[in-house]
Amino acid sequence: MASATSACLLPKPVAPKFPCSPTIVASATHLTNAPFLNNASLSDQLCHAPRPCFRRYAKKNGWLDPFDFGDDPEMEYGSMYSEGKQDEDPRPPESPDNPYGFLKFPMGYGVEVASLGLKIRGDVRRCCCVISGGVYENLLFFPTIQLIKARYPGVQVDVLASPRGKQTYELNKNVRWADAYDADEDFPDPAEYTDMIGILKNRYYDMILSTKLAGLGHASFLFMTTARDRVSYVYPNVNSAGAGLLLSQTFTPDCVNLSDGGYHMYHQMTDWLGRPARGVPREPLPPLKVSISRKLKEYVMEKYTKAGVEKGKYVVIHGIQSDSKASMQSRGDTDSLLPIQTWAEITSTISGVKPVFVIPHEKVREDVEDIIGEEASIVFISTPGQLAALINDSVGVIATNTAAVQLSNAREKPCIALFSSEEKGKLFVPDADVKKCKIISSKTGVLADIDIETIKAAVQIFERPLALV
Repeated sequence: MASATSACLLPKPVAPKFPCSPTIVASATHLTNAPFLNNASLSDQLCHAPRPCFRRYAKKNGWLDPFDFGDDPEMEYGSMYSEGKQDEDPRPPESPDNPYGFLKFPMGYGVEVASLGLKIRGDVRRCCCVISGGVYENLLFFPTIQLIKARYPGVQVDVLASPRGKQTYELNKNVRWADAYDADEDFPDPAEYTDMIGILKNRYYDMILSTKLAGLGHASFLFMTTARDRVSYVYPNVNSAGAGLLLSQTFTPDCVNLSDGGYHMYHQMTDWLGRPARGVPREPLPPLKVSISRKLKEYVMEKYTKAGVEKGKYVVIHGIQSDSKASMQSRGDTDSLLPIQTWAEITSTISGVKPVFVIPHEKVREDVEDIIGEEASIVFISTPGQLAALINDSVGVIATNTAAVQLSNAREKPCIALFSSEEKGKLFVPDADVKKCKIISSKTGVLADIDIETIKAAVQIFERPLALV
């Protein structure tokens, strides 16, 4: 009797609710598998799915989540918010009379203004780009910004760059806000560091991109912005340890200096941004383009008119040797400036058009006047916007590997580019024939040893337009 009573008190075994345990599929960035968008119910998909238990798939990032097994290839997607590009932001425009904007609520409030595609399809409404380097590196990032605008319609792009690099974005109408913050500073000021984190956090970015090679410190900076997608380059050595734990997507360059990649220095990031998706083909990388405001054109016209030249009757000379940061060199080519004595030999055979010598600092003016003469046309230019406006009104450019070469290609002006080696020329100016760019390189690998006679023969192309005058 006692044994029968004890047997009745024992708990009955509970039958398992599911025949097999469902595969745990979690995404660290956004929900790519949304069963509630399908016609079948959630229980039917979990119980009757003919797949083996605990099947593992390739991980996206080994550091990110130990339970992230990637997308489920057997999941059936619905059509709503899962295919095609995102739509333009349906919210009304912000009220200019209201300092707080219109329908601009913090995260967690007014959820009806946020599209469901932010979680399902991975839409990006606000994107921040942290750009490492100076004018040259920021200028080469322009095609990537245009790619982001084309891939995510209606996205608002903000930029975080060095004070010198921030000047570049007066040539880009696709950028909403450009803030000055030097991400390359190894020991930033604590007050400035925490203040910038607060600014970025309060903007509620969906994606933050960084071209600075990230270690644990920079990855922590990106992580504290609370952006949904944190994408960055990482060091190709042991300095990247721990960075992948805080980032959603990482790129490992071939070398520590990203600028050594030349014109396509951001090819890994652009390949990832333009990747094909459901119903969206691969987004091609657009060419480099710049836009110049009318006010900037008028300001520069006043400058070169005082120098004694007219619109369409001068050629820009850029790349005079100086220790000024306004020389706009690339970090991937430090041997890219020539002394004024060499420029005097190059410009001695120019006829029909007048050479305009661009100086990055006023202290160089005396050196140019001593070598060229008092009648030399000299223009002091320190910002990329002024340089672009000066090139836009010229017949062409003769320059070393500075931002002037890329700006002339962007404005489709004839250019003679001087490089220290043939490899550098192909790296920084691919498809030079299509871009109306003549590359002349040194045979010794040193820019100072470049053949002057070859340059003098190439300079004659700027005399052709004057034959029609």
